[in-house]
Amino acid sequence: MRFKRALREVRTDRHQADEEAIVRLLSAKGPRVHDLFRTAFEERLQHRGERVMLTSTVHVTNECKVRPRCAFCGFAAGASPEGYDRPFTRSYEEVAEAAQAIEEAGIPRVSCSGAYRGDGGRLAVMAARAVKENTDLLVLINFGHDLSRETVRELRELGVETVCCNLETINRELFERLKPGDDLDARIRVCELVCEHGIGLSSGLLVGIGESREDRARHLRFLARFETLMEIPIMGFNPYRGTPMEDHPRCPLLEQARVMAVARLMYPDLMITAPTPTIGPEEVQVALMAGADNLATVIPDNHPHEVKGVGSPRTGNLDRVIELIEDAGLKPVLSVEEGREACLTCLERRASLSMQHSS
Repeated sequence: MRFKRALREVRTDRHQADEEAIVRLLSAKGPRVHDLFRTAFEERLQHRGERVMLTSTVHVTNECKVRPRCAFCGFAAGASPEGYDRPFTRSYEEVAEAAQAIEEAGIPRVSCSGAYRGDGGRLAVMAARAVKENTDLLVLINFGHDLSRETVRELRELGVETVCCNLETINRELFERLKPGDDLDARIRVCELVCEHGIGLSSGLLVGIGESREDRARHLRFLARFETLMEIPIMGFNPYRGTPMEDHPRCPLLEQARVMAVARLMYPDLMITAPTPTIGPEEVQVALMAGADNLATVIPDNHPHEVKGVGSPRTGNLDRVIELIEDAGLKPVLSVEEGREACLTCLERRASLSMQHSS
C-alpha cells in the first residue's frame, strides 16, 4: 500500500483502519517520516491544542512479588544496580508530602505508581487518598493488575481521574517469554474493570522488546475496545544493567516516535503520553512533534524523594522540560486549573461514561 493512501485511510478511519495501512505508517522512512509527523502534529493542534500536560511521579513501592521477574524490569528493588538498591513502601504522610511538593511546583498531575504486591490495590487506595485529601492534583494510579473490583470502586469514590494498566504487548508468546510471572489476561481484566466503573483508562505499549510492527498495529487497534480509554503511553525499551535484557538494543527514538504519531492519528482526541525516562529527557521535542501532548515522570527540584524512571533511571527535570516545550512553540500546563481544562475532552468523556455506569 502506498504511503499517501495509508495516511488518508488511517486519518479517516482512525482506530478502525486496516492493519495494512497502520503498518505502512509504522514503517515510514525518509521524507515520509516528516509527512507522518507533520500530519500527527496537525491532528494534535486541532484536537488537543498547543498545551502540553505535565505528569509527575510518586513511587509508592518498589517491592514486587512477581516471580520470575520481568526480563526488562530495573524498577523493582535490587533488580538492577542502576535502579533502586533498597526496597521501600511509602507511608500516607510520605505520599502526601511528595504530592504537595509537586503541586507547589506547578505540575497539575501526579502518577502514583507501585510494584505488584498482591494486596488487591489496598496500597493504591491509600496513595490516592493521600493525594486527594491533601492536594487538588489530578491523579493517575498505576499498580498494574494489582487491583480488585472493590479497590477500583474505592478509587472512583475518591475521584481518581485515571487508572493505568499497561499491556505492553499483546503478542502472547512474547509477553509470556519476557514476563513469565505476569498475566496478560489479568491485565486486560483490570482494564475492563476500570471501564466498568467509568474511570479514565490509561494503557500503553512498550516498543522495541522484540515485537513486530504488525504486533504494534494490532495492539493499537485492540485498545479501541476499552470504552473509557483516555490516555495511551508510548514507552520505548531501554536496557537496565544487570537484567536479563541488558544486552538487548535500546528502542530507536524514531521508532518510538512513529508509534506516537500513528497513535495520534488513530485516537486524535486522547492523551498521547511520552515518558521522559524512555523517550530521553533531552529528546522530548521529538515526541511533541510526533503528536504527544503529555510528558510523564517530570520531577521538580523540590521533590522530597529520589525518583528513578521505570523504563530507565533518568527522569525529566521540570525546569528543563518547560524550556524544551517553550522552545518547540508549545505551552506547558503549570496549574491544576489549567490541567483540568487541558484534559477537558478526556475528562468529559470519562464523566459521561461514569454517569452512565452510576445510573
